[in-house]
Amino acid sequence: MPDAGPIAVLPRRPLTVGELLDAAVLLLRDQARVLLPLAVALALAEQALLYPLRTLADVHPPGWWPTDQQRFGWYWLLLAVGAGTEAAIVALLGNPAARGGAAALLGRRPGPAEVLRAARPGATLLAAAAVGLAVGTAGLAGPAWFVAYGLLGLVVPALVLDGVPAHRAAGRAVRLAGRLGGRAAGIRLLGYLGWWLVRVGIGLGVPYGLGLLGLFDVSAWALPLAVAAQVAVNALAYPALACLDAVLHLETRMRTEGLDIRLSRAPAGVPEPVLLAAPR
Repeated sequence: MPDAGPIAVLPRRPLTVGELLDAAVLLLRDQARVLLPLAVALALAEQALLYPLRTLADVHPPGWWPTDQQRFGWYWLLLAVGAGTEAAIVALLGNPAARGGAAALLGRRPGPAEVLRAARPGATLLAAAAVGLAVGTAGLAGPAWFVAYGLLGLVVPALVLDGVPAHRAAGRAVRLAGRLGGRAAGIRLLGYLGWWLVRVGIGLGVPYGLGLLGLFDVSAWALPLAVAAQVAVNALAYPALACLDAVLHLETRMRTEGLDIRLSRAPAGVPEPVLLAAPR
C-alpha cells in the first residue's frame, strides 16, 4: 500500500504546503473524469446566474469594471454573489473530491461510478448552499470574506468523511481550519489566490491576444470570448480547489488527530466509514 514517494496521491504523514498543493493536483488528475464535467456544468450555470447582475452593474468584458459609478452598489453585490457562487460550487465538488481523497489515503483508486455515488447528497446540497450564502454575505462586508472563505472550506469533507451530523459539520470544519494558527485556512486562501491570478491573466489575456492577431473583430465577440475563458479556467480551478479542500481536511486530521497512526494500527476488515470517522 503506497504511503510515500512521488506516486502517492496523499501520503500518510503530515505534508508541507508544496506537497499539499501537489497532492491536490494529483487527486484532480485521478478524478478528472468525474470532476471536470461536473465543474463545466456548474461554471456555465454560474455565468448564466451572474449575467443579469452584470447588466445591472453595467460592467463589460474583458475587465468587468463598472463604467457608471452610480451603479457601484450593483457592482459590489455582483462581487458578493460571485464569491458566494464560487464557494458553493467548490463545496458541491468537495463531495466527490473528498471521497476520492479518502480512497487514495487508504491505498485505493476508485472508479467514476464509486465517486459519483455521493455520500449524503441532500446534506451536501444544503451545506453547499449554506456555505455559499455565508461567504457571499461576508463578501458584502469586504475583508470578512477572507475569514469566511478560509474557515468554511472543510464543511463538506467533514460532512462526507467524518460522519458528523449535518448541524455539526460547520463547527467541526471551523475548528479544523483554525488549528495550528489557522494553517488550513491560510493554505486555502493561498490556493484561491493562485487561481485568481490565473483567472485574471486568462480573462484579460485572451481577448487582448486575439485582438493583436487581428483575425476578427474582437469587440463584437467580447462577451462570448470572456465567458468562454472564464468557464474554461473555472472548470479547472473549482475542482482543483475542491481537491485542495479534501487533502487539507485529511492532512489536518493526520497532523492534529493522528489519523495516519489510527489507519496504520487498524485491523484488517474495518469498514472505511469507521476508519475515517471523527474521534468522539
